[in-house]
Amino acid sequence: MKPKDLKRRDFFRYSAFGLTGASLTGMGSSCDAAEHRSKGAGKNNSLAQKVLETPLIDTHEHLMNESERVRAGEKIWNNANDWTFLLSHYFDSDLVVAGMSQADHERFFSTDLSLLEKWKLFEPFWPFVKYTGYGLNVRHTLKVVYGIDDLTWETVKKLQTAYHEVIKPGFYRHLLRDIGNIESCQVNLWPFLESEQPDLLMSDLHISGMIEENWDPQFARVAGLTVKTLEDWHRVIDYWISTYGKKAVAVKSTMAYHRDLDCVPTPAEAAEKVFQKKIQKEPMTSAEQKVLEDHLFWYAVGRAAEMGLPVKLHTGYYVGHGQMPLRRVRGNPAAICELCRHSPETRFVLFHICYPYYEEMLSIAKHYPNAYMDMCWSWIINPLAAKDFLKKFLVTAPANKIFTFGGDYIPVELVPGHAVIARQGITQALSELVDERWLSLNEAMKLADLIMHQNARDLYKL
Repeated sequence: MKPKDLKRRDFFRYSAFGLTGASLTGMGSSCDAAEHRSKGAGKNNSLAQKVLETPLIDTHEHLMNESERVRAGEKIWNNANDWTFLLSHYFDSDLVVAGMSQADHERFFSTDLSLLEKWKLFEPFWPFVKYTGYGLNVRHTLKVVYGIDDLTWETVKKLQTAYHEVIKPGFYRHLLRDIGNIESCQVNLWPFLESEQPDLLMSDLHISGMIEENWDPQFARVAGLTVKTLEDWHRVIDYWISTYGKKAVAVKSTMAYHRDLDCVPTPAEAAEKVFQKKIQKEPMTSAEQKVLEDHLFWYAVGRAAEMGLPVKLHTGYYVGHGQMPLRRVRGNPAAICELCRHSPETRFVLFHICYPYYEEMLSIAKHYPNAYMDMCWSWIINPLAAKDFLKKFLVTAPANKIFTFGGDYIPVELVPGHAVIARQGITQALSELVDERWLSLNEAMKLADLIMHQNARDLYKL
């Protein structure tokens, strides 16, 4: 099947239910006749169909504008513009963890090797990584986008051609809406994506470079401001939030990647002296750096709240490999409680279920009115944990406090595959709640609309 011939019916046909052998009914050729005869099969059938047909609102991606992909040459950012680009985000970490050397990893994603040379580097590791959430998503992408069943030397040769055939004007809308049944995506690129398709790709304002250790002087240059005092930097933050807050759906911080989230409200007087050290590029202690970051965090959050913008925060698991300080990650939930308590008027959207500490996040969603949970990325970190989280969430916290999908990808081709995994998990979570009599079928049907798109529509005023 040629890539251009793939429609949403193929998305259903090649869904996770067929690929993984899960015996949920209503999945075309993947139905199991015995399942039809089993007790409750009709319920599962109608619920599975409901989840498949319900559009998703995608609350987190890292997609560049379509035109950038279409006009790309031999490289996209730091990756070769070939079939390996599909493996370059998240899945590449599984390759290294499985044993690929860092040198071979760099060569594999470069423009230096032939197709055969890349295949020879990749082939030994594919049997080990194809079953992870990242690997599973690659397999779904092969099926729903390219009509390819598995990665072999023969199919890689086909994929190399098919990869380029897909990339043409209109392919974002085709992949997301026609195949993935995804209504819109919220994109996070530093600091703000001026979307060419604002009905399809909406944007967050990334505030990390304004408030954290790796702050970017470019923010001041774009604002046309000279910065000599902390008050000057306040004006820089004001410029960005007032200018782009009108276009943004939210602000986003990735602070949890380099420090704890224990931001203490700190007055300007306490931060000014430290700010002067930063301006003069003088050494600062970690305690001084924290004072400044704490102050700037709350200043930016306050301005965002005044604009009515939710604040999205990375929590939990780290991207990449070999660098995650789990002791710090473990502290995220306790720190978040203090954020929510200190600023009840700020709506905090907490990403990635704080994996692996998702039980704690259930208690936060239940206890704090201003805490919302976003399941972006979690379906491919650990699909079973994500299903478990959603199932428990729906009998723990108010159902309007959760968003169930964000692909969290740079390559758009991988988003429909991630949606397959999310739909399988959503169906299983709801089906189990019905089978175990925590919900009626009618209640589960209504919840599907709420958690797949209506909650996002309401919070982000879409």
